[in-house]
Amino acid sequence: MEKNLEEIFQAKIDREEKIEPKDWMPDAYRKTLVRQISQHAHSEIIGMLPEGNWITRAPTLRRKVALMAKVQDEAGHGLYLYSAAETLGVDRVELFEQLNSGKAKYSSIFNYPTLSWADIGSVGWLVDGAAIMNQVPLCRCSYGPYARAMVRVCKEESFHQRQGFEILLNLSKGSQAQKDMLQESVNRWWWPAMMMFGPADGDSPNTQQSMKWKIKRFTNDDLRQKFVDVAYEQAKVLNVTLPDPDIKWNEERGHYDYGVINWDEFWNVVKGNGPCNKERLAARNKAWDEGQWVREAALAHAEKRANRKSKKVA
Repeated sequence: MEKNLEEIFQAKIDREEKIEPKDWMPDAYRKTLVRQISQHAHSEIIGMLPEGNWITRAPTLRRKVALMAKVQDEAGHGLYLYSAAETLGVDRVELFEQLNSGKAKYSSIFNYPTLSWADIGSVGWLVDGAAIMNQVPLCRCSYGPYARAMVRVCKEESFHQRQGFEILLNLSKGSQAQKDMLQESVNRWWWPAMMMFGPADGDSPNTQQSMKWKIKRFTNDDLRQKFVDVAYEQAKVLNVTLPDPDIKWNEERGHYDYGVINWDEFWNVVKGNGPCNKERLAARNKAWDEGQWVREAALAHAEKRANRKSKKVA
């Protein structure tokens, strides 16, 4: 019986039909989605931290307002994604607890510090640029709530990427000190951005199954290659050098070749030993503890309204 259900389920996916919350789905499909969507949501929330500390130090009022809007967008993305995860039967509080305890993972990129104003530009150009490569295909994810949430997320991430590129473009036209700050920032963020796509295909155990279920549409390496091809051309406009001496055009492949990624660094950060892992979790736990009174007040208000409605019905 279950075998027949799995065949019907896969046939529906093969027809490019969306799987909805009330549809039958294999437990492994549900678990994969909960893991991926919750990690995505956690990344949006943690991603507010490296940029949030630059709001008070933005060089102009325009930059300050734009950065505030971006950080606010990231909070909204987290909300959409937690809501999508809840349609799979997982409790949002449980997801928060997994994040705050360090049990849940989020994108390794957010465990690196933002040391200069140019870093805000690099995060927009490289980090959000890599995110867009990852996320646009998710608009065609087989799971309906996730795919629909990603439509707005991708539109806003495109704005974030353009905002970051504009910051760097202005620096590239500035003083020598500004140009040096730009180059130094790109030197630090390039390789972590390359790692954002996840381990190489041969070391990614879930990729093939996720592609069969059409949760993913492209492999990690395919997305990474697309990112390199686009970023190299954009770097020419910024007049910066990407910190990879092995990047060169391969006429036969029709793509840029690139150097070897330091996967030891990637796994070290994933395991909690990156420059800011402990700092990020400490900030989240502090926010959770300090927000306890808000959650209690909201629950009390909701309970009061529910009681009022029940009395009217009676």
